[in-house]
Amino acid sequence: MEILDHCVHRTIAPNGLTVLSEQLPGVRSAAIGVWVRSASAHESAAEMGVAHLLEHLVFKGTERRTAKQLAEALEVRGGSLDAYTSRDHTSFQAHVLDADLPLAVEVLTDLVHHPLLRAEDLELERNVVLEEINGVLDTPDDLVFELHSQALWPRHSYGFSILGTPETVGRLTAGDLARVHHAGYYRGNCVIAAAGNVDHLRLVEVLQREGWFEGDMIPAREPVAIEPAARGVELIEAKKIAQSNIVLGTDLFSARDPRRYAVAILANVFGGGMSSRLFQRIREELGLAYAVYAYQHLYQSAGVAGVYVGTQPATAAAALDAIREELSRLAREGLSVDEVAGGKQQLKGQVMLGLESPASRMHRLAGTALHRDRYRRLDEILAEIDAVTKADIDALAAEYFEPGRWSVVRLGPN
Repeated sequence: MEILDHCVHRTIAPNGLTVLSEQLPGVRSAAIGVWVRSASAHESAAEMGVAHLLEHLVFKGTERRTAKQLAEALEVRGGSLDAYTSRDHTSFQAHVLDADLPLAVEVLTDLVHHPLLRAEDLELERNVVLEEINGVLDTPDDLVFELHSQALWPRHSYGFSILGTPETVGRLTAGDLARVHHAGYYRGNCVIAAAGNVDHLRLVEVLQREGWFEGDMIPAREPVAIEPAARGVELIEAKKIAQSNIVLGTDLFSARDPRRYAVAILANVFGGGMSSRLFQRIREELGLAYAVYAYQHLYQSAGVAGVYVGTQPATAAAALDAIREELSRLAREGLSVDEVAGGKQQLKGQVMLGLESPASRMHRLAGTALHRDRYRRLDEILAEIDAVTKADIDALAAEYFEPGRWSVVRLGPN
């Protein structure tokens, strides 16, 4: 057991499993999650959506619990159980009273290691996922992001839909899911993180009892190799809806890049809230949109920076021109000294406010292991944010925020 910080501990099992925990005095709950390095980034085009469908199917029954028993185990005690699939990992999480942490470990172990993956359950859950896909197809401000990912990475799994398509999901078999489970859900490919009223040694004992420390060392999956993104692409997708939904974006560096704080400051100042440049220009000055914002997501092998705007078809061209003007000004001039100072304070506030719950601290712990990064104390993170200079941000803006680099997808009426 390693002590990383006050009340923060880490254990790395002989089989490669990483276990992290943070004890928070004064709370009576615990958040715990299992992250598996198996997700949409590891899929082929033909099996798109298999990781997400597997995440669904494990809830249909395990060797020790039926689907109803899985649903009831924590819920009837006031707790919650959830899961999600992202580009780089699949996560199963529970939030429970501290006394129920061993039970949460049992349920999460069932889901990750002992699912039945029956063919008869697959047919039922396939329909559920198809309805989820239909929901995205009927939600333009979700669909446009799917289309933009495809445009940005047309030949790479980062451009795939995490949910899959009706065609790919429709032909997946129980054997396909069992193969993906066997290939990715091994112990050395997992990270377990917990925060709240958690005793690390007791947590390790419960995990050992549930078999998490068994098996030989099998190294965790490496991040997927990235391919060059498509830059400067412009696509129009016709759809009979009232608004034009537009996403502009470009590829970025990965989550471990030391410039991650600089790009977070840049995205905040550019389009992160009501005080941002985009909101003030596009909505307040020009009245061209209700929703307009910038975003940045950093993955294991790459990242993306982008802007979303929803506007009337008649004003779509004007909104797009205004956003490009703001991008060009940002790339040319960078941020002012005052904007840099304000952006740092905004990011530090977001970091600190984001650590107000056991669940958020659990996610922070898991992120360090998933990104193969070193653990940083809060004061170190704040110091790294303070160390970002105007020159750092201006160089980043010049390299990545030139509008000619950004690909554009417009979804709406012709």
